[in-house]
Amino acid sequence: MAINVRSPATLSLLIFVALFAKSNAGGIVIYWGQNGNEGTLAATCATGKYQIVIVAFLSTFGNGQKPQLNLAGHCNPASNGCQKVSRDIHSCQNQGVKVMLSIGGGDGSYSLSSADDARSVADYLWNNFLGGGSNSRPLGDAVLDGIDFDIEGGESRYYATLATKLAEYSSRGGKKVYLTAAPQCPFPDQWLNGALTSGLFDYIWIQFYNNPPCQYSSSNPNNFKNAWKRWTSSIKAGKFYVGLPASKAAAGSGFVPPEVLKSQVLPLVKSSPQYGGVMLWDEFNDNNSGYSSAIKNSV
Repeated sequence: MAINVRSPATLSLLIFVALFAKSNAGGIVIYWGQNGNEGTLAATCATGKYQIVIVAFLSTFGNGQKPQLNLAGHCNPASNGCQKVSRDIHSCQNQGVKVMLSIGGGDGSYSLSSADDARSVADYLWNNFLGGGSNSRPLGDAVLDGIDFDIEGGESRYYATLATKLAEYSSRGGKKVYLTAAPQCPFPDQWLNGALTSGLFDYIWIQFYNNPPCQYSSSNPNNFKNAWKRWTSSIKAGKFYVGLPASKAAAGSGFVPPEVLKSQVLPLVKSSPQYGGVMLWDEFNDNNSGYSSAIKNSV
């Protein structure tokens, strides 16, 4: 049966469908930096697969410690060897890919001892990775798009202060400072709940792996579905992403095969206006598995 595209009713329907599809279209976020064999940051962005690339990690900060960047085998920050990454950051941003710096990680040495300590760390991040000025910028002169909070240990009281101070820099004008976070899927997150309830975060990628009670399982999909609903209804944020391992080797549990993601998981989340896409850990595992390529047209 032919469709009369000149009919006002049909045109209205087509416009509505197009707008709905656009509003629920998602992107892929990838972590980069923890394996020297994963290729360069510029090459990662040049694949065209990723909306956001997160440089991981600033793994030491706070409590009087000298902040330290750890990019595994990519470069040696102690000898300013990571300043060369600046060219890659510019390359990514010129292609429309946002580049964030992740603070924390699973094996870092970090802690905030007070509100003043949190504000001091925010100043350091602003001057050394964002729009401020410093003679010792570890990633060179490139201005990153924001800061990702991947806090998996230590205390939890002062990350809201850190987020608030970074947001103040953003509100002064100039380039926006995006705030993102990678909480564990059990709600509320043990370390970031205070920060996340501030409503300051643009994107939240929930780690639905290494957490059996709330990660996706074909035998009990409701655990995942209920956790997703709890997060998106309880926390005010711009967009939420489903965080997954890019291969079986990338995590202890929680791997979801691409076909299962497309047929079972995405239908549970894409109807949400807060859906943003999928976050994958990490670029090295994605290179080996081809996961992002397999899901790109479905996210």
